Amino acid sequence: MKIVMIPSGFKECLDAEEVAIAMQEGVCRLNPLADIAVIPMIDGGEGFAKTIINIKKGTLIPKKVIGPVGKVVKSHFGVFTDECGKKTAVIEMAAVAGLKLVPRNQRNPLWTTTYGVGQLISAALDLEVDNILIGCGDSGTSDGGAGMAQALGLRFLDKNGAEIVVRGGGDLGEVADMDLSHLDERLRKVNIDVACNWHNVLCGEKGVARVFGPQKGATEEEVEQLSSAFDTYAALIQQHLELDVRQSPGSGASGGLGAGLVAFTGAKLHPRYDVIMKYIQIEETIEQADVVLTAEGCLDFQTPNGKIPAEVARIAKKHGIPVIAITGTIGKDAHVNYDSGIDAFMSIIQKPTSLEKAMIKASAWIADSVEASMRYIRIGYQIAQREQHQGGV
Repeated sequence: MKIVMIPSGFKECLDAEEVAIAMQEGVCRLNPLADIAVIPMIDGGEGFAKTIINIKKGTLIPKKVIGPVGKVVKSHFGVFTDECGKKTAVIEMAAVAGLKLVPRNQRNPLWTTTYGVGQLISAALDLEVDNILIGCGDSGTSDGGAGMAQALGLRFLDKNGAEIVVRGGGDLGEVADMDLSHLDERLRKVNIDVACNWHNVLCGEKGVARVFGPQKGATEEEVEQLSSAFDTYAALIQQHLELDVRQSPGSGASGGLGAGLVAFTGAKLHPRYDVIMKYIQIEETIEQADVVLTAEGCLDFQTPNGKIPAEVARIAKKHGIPVIAITGTIGKDAHVNYDSGIDAFMSIIQKPTSLEKAMIKASAWIADSVEASMRYIRIGYQIAQREQHQGGV
């Protein structure tokens, strides 16, 4: 049996490669000689830059920048040169403003910033790159990319014309005007592509504040405050740039960073897998599989909206290959994933436990769950063989 494993990372716990190692262990417990193909998968979030740079044999560059809570953090970006001699910088939003960089007691999306993303873009421009590829995912911010824009020279003004330092989405409601005259002119000379969740929009009932604000620590009142601030922000962007980002696909990616990138850097937003599949080829491998195992930290009603297990399942179903998903937690309305092509899913958590212990034990529990999955598959094969034998008799 050919087993193909294409896991995502478990946010704030294990990256995709670490999940893949644990999954392999689970299979090999049952059959050390199993025919396994492993493709750790990225979705624009954690591990995006390192994975792309490894594939393209580029260089990873360390950089200290302002993190999401306003303190200096160690981050990185990568650079590679293509066959035509063009230089591309790869920036991972999660490595500079990701949720894992926001201490749990400071998780309030009204007061986290993407300033460091702008610093990394500026550092890439210093290297005179031709292209910049940005992965949006696993964010810990909801400032609409305002912090990023400030790092690149944008000035926000209050009703009296005085400059405001936007420290997070909560300050956007106080902004009355913008001054774009000091934006880094080098942005006009570089092509910027963004891999993002195409389903996320900035404003409205399904806007990023209402959908993801609670996950980032916002109360109901703060969600409405942030949603109103984004309305104000979008109106100013339209006023100055004649660009309506309220409902444009991907505008809500990474707490609205997508909107800021389009408005202030001239970036083009792309469904993340349209970009990622240029670097990571999985369809041919899936086509050869007897069963596909995927994984993600949480499986819920949002998974079919462009997350890795659903994307893997979509491809597998084209070739009639069954898919099993291993997940940390099973969230609200997870059953909708059956309609997206996932045939079965299971949580690695087999008994009541704390989040802290679950994160410590995640690797071992992933291996346990994969081993259990393979045992279930073995039972299915045994039943099928028995029925075939009885039918032959």
